[in-house]
Amino acid sequence: MTGSSWPREVDTPLGPARVHRDEPDSDPCGTLVLGHGAGGGVGSADLTGLALAAASAGWRTLRVEQPWRVAGRRVAPAPTRLDEGWTAVLTQLRADGDLAGSLVLGGRSAGARVACRTAAAQHAAGVLALAFPLHPPGRPEKSRAAELRGVTVRLLVVQGERDAFGRPPEVIAALGGDPGRVSAVPGDHALATDVAAVIAATLGWLGQFPPG
Repeated sequence: MTGSSWPREVDTPLGPARVHRDEPDSDPCGTLVLGHGAGGGVGSADLTGLALAAASAGWRTLRVEQPWRVAGRRVAPAPTRLDEGWTAVLTQLRADGDLAGSLVLGGRSAGARVACRTAAAQHAAGVLALAFPLHPPGRPEKSRAAELRGVTVRLLVVQGERDAFGRPPEVIAALGGDPGRVSAVPGDHALATDVAAVIAATLGWLGQFPPG
């Protein structure tokens, strides 16, 4: 990691990533690490709103800008490469002592998939999946349900009621019919219609984790 100010650049095998930090006023009760989607960056309305709200609630919030985005490329790499860059960032953050308290991994869309796939290896206490892309629009047979079902820790999926990548009832069905891990909010895949609802659902869930 180079430099001491935030945002920081972190070296990865795929090139530098960039980490943005929102810090609580007191010692953090935990760390929330968020990744972005394939079509946007860490400045999306849901990620920025949630980062500020979580910090106000006592969580250190780190938004990870993947190397392909930092490099200005328009197309995300394959999932295995996304996981590689994400893992390198978390390894460096852990070495620098930046992952305080309970670790919750999350992100929106493609970033949610990365969090699901890497949670076990990173010993995360929870996974926050914003707008999980259960399947491509109009292609329910191309399901990514296995990634959700592979999460063995606390999981919250915040899904727009009109999400073409999978509406809340589809996500609930993918999780074996368990509605307790899915929060339906107004809007589509962008989760921009009611950011306050996204924040409220997430903060209520984060409050279940023990501090420190």
